[in-house]
Amino acid sequence: MSLLSASQNEELKELLRSTGAAVLTPDSAGYADSIRRWSDTSEKKAGAVVQVTSAEDVSTVVKFAVANKIPFVVHGGGHSTSGASSTEGGIVISLVKMRRVLVDPSAKTITVEGGAIWEDVDEAAAKHGLAAVGGTVNHTGVGGLTLGGGYGWLTGRYGLTIDNLLSAKVVLADGSIVTASETQNPDLFWALRGAGQNFGVVTEFVFRAHEQKEPVYGGILFFDSEKIAEIVAFLNRFEETSNGDQGIFFGFTRPPFMDKPVIVVAVYYNGPQTDADAFFKPLISLGPLVDNTGMIAYEELNTVFNGGASYGGRKSFSGANVVLPLDVDFVREIYDDFTKVVQTYENVGESLLQFEFIPYKEVVKVPQDATSCANRGRYYNVASAFRWYDPSLDREMRKVQKAMMTKIQQRAGIAKHGTEAKEEGVGMYANYSETDTRASEVFGANLPRLQALKKQYDPNNIFKKWHNLLPE
Repeated sequence: MSLLSASQNEELKELLRSTGAAVLTPDSAGYADSIRRWSDTSEKKAGAVVQVTSAEDVSTVVKFAVANKIPFVVHGGGHSTSGASSTEGGIVISLVKMRRVLVDPSAKTITVEGGAIWEDVDEAAAKHGLAAVGGTVNHTGVGGLTLGGGYGWLTGRYGLTIDNLLSAKVVLADGSIVTASETQNPDLFWALRGAGQNFGVVTEFVFRAHEQKEPVYGGILFFDSEKIAEIVAFLNRFEETSNGDQGIFFGFTRPPFMDKPVIVVAVYYNGPQTDADAFFKPLISLGPLVDNTGMIAYEELNTVFNGGASYGGRKSFSGANVVLPLDVDFVREIYDDFTKVVQTYENVGESLLQFEFIPYKEVVKVPQDATSCANRGRYYNVASAFRWYDPSLDREMRKVQKAMMTKIQQRAGIAKHGTEAKEEGVGMYANYSETDTRASEVFGANLPRLQALKKQYDPNNIFKKWHNLLPE
């Protein structure tokens, strides 16, 4: 594929002249901001950034890029650490001007444009006493999270984000604009729910909304590492004590005001303070170093991680899974591994490794083959977001991170529970997996159907910046 030339840039501008789209080139005001990404490792110098305003704009750009054999990517929230939303010399289809959210309180639906972030959705829904199953960091993109499955605090009550998706408007590889739902293009709708980045540009989502009029209990706790045994004991009772309205993120980081890694615990309870206090009493009674928990609005809950997930720095995201009960000695070992990383390398203390305990009861009610998402099982996601600043550490940090996550996967995940556990789900959340992860590991038994649909909807494999379903 060729890179965008100056004459092609002018041609593209002319094609979009009568629209509201903006074509930014390296000499344009605002270009530098348009190529900025959540991770500095993902910033690339695009030949042009096209800030589209409609599905028709997207269609025009897709047709132009395909006809001229110019590489292009889609940018929504820009949180990918693989560079999937960036291109060197090609075209970025930027959805940042498409952030409108329309709430229908009577139908309990939320229509969201493809460039929206979860903050847009949370705030619009809250005005009507409603909420959607969205992400736990509100400046992530709606599109990226949804198309890979989507977990949030409300998953324990309502399932995955894709389980609450009613329809999607999609620009396909040939530039055609279609709607996918249970009744319109249902095979495409099946594929979008878990592997959507491989099938087109989604310019509009329609979600089922849920009543959320009351505040929730939530916030962050910091503990000294000496409390690992007591915290793990609490987590090992989680499946017995949770009814779907609770959630706990447990992990390690080193805040700027600490001289060593600490335990960070994010808590959530969708109910009154008295019930939350009773549920989390075993944790609170341990005497946290920091406690900022309390009753907050649901939309505020999704901001508690925003500080640690801020823009800037070089980042890498990776995932694994764990099955309860956790072994205390193993958790201590992972803490020691994380501490060694922080002590060995300079300026990596803002990294985070966390075990995400969101109840899976509603997730596993949906059959494994009902959507393309194959990560439905009786286990929990583990996420690591490594952060550093020295470019010379890029390869080393990814290597260390991968080794740590592989260790967790093999010694505490479904891999240790044999074939029966594996049949429940692949144990790999697509949005947490690295781009070099094999498609079969992400989609499992759903891969053959995905590949057949890929050949139908994108036979030339135009959309392959994410997990490539049709490797050459």
